Amino acid sequence: MDPELLERVTARRAELDELEEQLPKQLAEVRAERDEPAVADRVVERVSEQLADERASAAPVRGQIGGRAVMFIPHRAPDVMETMLSPDYQRILAAVRQAAGPVMARQVGEMLGIDVTVRAKMEPLRGRLVRLTGRGWLRKRPDGRFTTPL
Repeated sequence: MDPELLERVTARRAELDELEEQLPKQLAEVRAERDEPAVADRVVERVSEQLADERASAAPVRGQIGGRAVMFIPHRAPDVMETMLSPDYQRILAAVRQAAGPVMARQVGEMLGIDVTVRAKMEPLRGRLVRLTGRGWLRKRPDGRFTTPL
């Protein structure tokens, strides 16, 4: 065999071997970069839910009506009627009740006509759902969906 041809074949094999080593690394980098936005979205959603839960579990919000301190969202009790809630909270409860089953905050937003693609509009709704849960008006399942209490 021609020494020059043999040298070219050997050089090409060395290039291919190097390329074979680089390709799995590049593929892993591409997959990681492609999955990065999805991971970031999940992290942001979890942190937002945790913050909403922490805010809801903080000291109850009290206001003044007729010189008396009252809770804006009273705890659910046999003598406390749903009509004592503000109209916004009543609409949220009605939307959860109308759903065929447990619903995510996004679904409630859609039922209420809220632009669910805007995070700044969804976070207040999510906070209200969590507050209603904290006061016993709703129940939050482990998967993050809301339903009426049993």
